[in-house]
Amino acid sequence: MQFVLVIHHGTYPLPGTPGAESVSAVEKKAAYADWAAVSAMENVAGGPPLGLPKDATTVRVENGSTVRSEGPFRDATSAVGGFLVVEAEDLEAAVGIAARIPQARMGGAVEVRPTAKYW
Repeated sequence: MQFVLVIHHGTYPLPGTPGAESVSAVEKKAAYADWAAVSAMENVAGGPPLGLPKDATTVRVENGSTVRSEGPFRDATSAVGGFLVVEAEDLEAAVGIAARIPQARMGGAVEVRPTAKYW
């Protein structure tokens, strides 16, 4: 199955903004390493059209535990930082990959949506 992971920055400072200076070098290094690991996965790529928000599952990591909720991420102050396309056996496998994305544990969230064709 194919899923789109929509990455929301949430409270994590956007790169190139004054708030980004508050992120420690250790945190930045860890986030870059996580991104490199996710990007190197053979089943992760750039993406097709998103499915509808009603079909989204939102993933956060709180206190080291993966927390998921049905529906889109709702935070009017959050910027979408991008998206990835994941080939995964099922939703559970896609949620596992989403939990590895730094924004899921750094004040943001990752929506997991199945892909859809509208044409």
